[in-house]
Amino acid sequence: MTLTPAFLDELRARTSLSTLIGRTIKVQKAGREYKACCPFHNEKTPSFTINDEKGFYHCFGCGAHGDAIRWMTDQRGLPFMEAVRELAQAAGLDVPAPDPRAAHRAEQAKGLHDVMAAAQSFFEDQLGGIDGGDARQYLIQRGIGDATRRAFGFGYSPDSRGKLKTALRDFGEPMLVETGLLIDPDGAEADGEKARKRESYDRFRGRLMLPIRDIRGRIIAFGGRILGAGEPKYLNSPDTPLFDKGRTLYNIDRASPASRHSGRVLVVEGYMDVIALAQAGFGEAVAPLGTALTEHQIERLWKMAQVPILCFDGDAAGQKAAVRAAMRALPLLRPGYSLAFATLPAGQDPDDLVRASGPAAFEAVLDRAEPLVDRLWNHECAAAPLDTPEQRAALKQRLSAITDSIGHGDVRAHYVHMFRERYDALFFARPGFAAQPRQSQGGGARAGWQRDRRGNWKAPLPPATGDARAIGATGLEARLLRAVVASLLRHPDQIAVHREALSALKVADPALAQLLAAMISASFRKETVETIALLTIWGQGDLYNMAKGMLRADTFTFTPHRKEADAGRARRDLDEAIRVMAQGPELEAALAEATRRASEELSEETFAEQQRVRQLKAEHDRRLAELVQSEDII
Repeated sequence: MTLTPAFLDELRARTSLSTLIGRTIKVQKAGREYKACCPFHNEKTPSFTINDEKGFYHCFGCGAHGDAIRWMTDQRGLPFMEAVRELAQAAGLDVPAPDPRAAHRAEQAKGLHDVMAAAQSFFEDQLGGIDGGDARQYLIQRGIGDATRRAFGFGYSPDSRGKLKTALRDFGEPMLVETGLLIDPDGAEADGEKARKRESYDRFRGRLMLPIRDIRGRIIAFGGRILGAGEPKYLNSPDTPLFDKGRTLYNIDRASPASRHSGRVLVVEGYMDVIALAQAGFGEAVAPLGTALTEHQIERLWKMAQVPILCFDGDAAGQKAAVRAAMRALPLLRPGYSLAFATLPAGQDPDDLVRASGPAAFEAVLDRAEPLVDRLWNHECAAAPLDTPEQRAALKQRLSAITDSIGHGDVRAHYVHMFRERYDALFFARPGFAAQPRQSQGGGARAGWQRDRRGNWKAPLPPATGDARAIGATGLEARLLRAVVASLLRHPDQIAVHREALSALKVADPALAQLLAAMISASFRKETVETIALLTIWGQGDLYNMAKGMLRADTFTFTPHRKEADAGRARRDLDEAIRVMAQGPELEAALAEATRRASEELSEETFAEQQRVRQLKAEHDRRLAELVQSEDII
């Protein structure tokens, strides 16, 4: 369905944002706006502002920003179209009708939802009846209390081929078969039953039943656990018009709002892990449904949290599943969105851990979660011996295969860089400094070396140190820094491009450091790709006044109306200016360290190292002067 901008604008205009948000949190009138404690992060002093006139909310604490539709998707966890429908109904607007075929499918789905709701009532009644005694005893043994049982909708399917079929006969067999509640003996999935009387029969028999819900809380499928011996241990509904197991996550309806408050989402392997964690206070857990984590499920997780934590079982199978998920995520990675991996004690799953050691033990496991890059590096290093040159070369090939799978260019470049640093440190590093590549007689590209804009090769710089001085201590650096900041203010869309490098800068001027930090924080919002939007977020305070002053300062000729070739050169100069600023303090620290070593133990090696770093420092100073004095700054 395509919604026109005019319809969406009308929908926003008819929605009172303060009233909508006030249904969930307490809001207070503050002049022409409303204020509240932000629902997206924990705070005691209100920093969450609602502007009905402009139709947006903004948190000055965590940066949350959006309109009525964004509130419904981010805070309520609804899909976009569901959010639009709910707002339109409240505003008295009719959502543009889909084509007739889509309308027919929607009407059909409504009837199937009614079937699933009736089946859930039947299963719940059976759990409370005579036949459900063993199932109730199993819940007691697993430590599942009555409140948890009701919250998750536990039920029981009697060990009968036709009780459910009889109870739901008013819906008709075709609908019961289409929802997966009955098995059709003429279907491909029931070959073993063809010798029997050719009648449909109940799919779930003698099992503890759990409803599987969509994001809106509607039942779309069931999962059943066998009581006692038998296979399969868990049985899920087949794919139906309502249910696609590769796109669905168990407990998504409850975990989505919980994740908004906790700021994270946990992925575990099975139903009982999710339920045990919820009972222990971790309501933001979900689980895939009997399959490896799919691309669709990863994208769904990223709508809840930018870095979901995968917490699979501590056995070999669980860890293999974690690595499969990591590999599947590689083509999907983009700035800010990744995965983390929590490793459980060997032989334990989340249910075992919280029952044996309590919630604090599980929280400690989550605190030690590994970033995706660490999990991939550690897995490949442990995959085979690394004793011979051939084995080490094989590791390099495996790492290259990983980086080649990453779709986003910037993310891929950082993975290549981090893997190269770790590989060199593991096999080539010498005490004090990482090994530097030597120029071969034939020239060409060398690991870590870069060409300047004249085409000359530049040696790599020493690693960063913790005691590097702040940037802007010299006149040239200060002028260059202000020019870069002014240029970024003119073109805020470039802040995100250089966000990582800018975040690492230590700025000597406190006011300029505050402005740069605010720019980096704002760059995470889509609304800040234009200067006016950036200034609007800051209001009329000190940051606003300083930014206005900076816009009148010297700046790079980085303007979109220039010829394409000149614009490309300006981008390269901006890249190099940020790189030069970051390298200055590091080079000074490296030169001081090299000089100290040479004075304590003068040798050909220490003297050569001092001269090498001194040359790099001189080259840096020359380039700094060129950037400041050239025509690149106007």
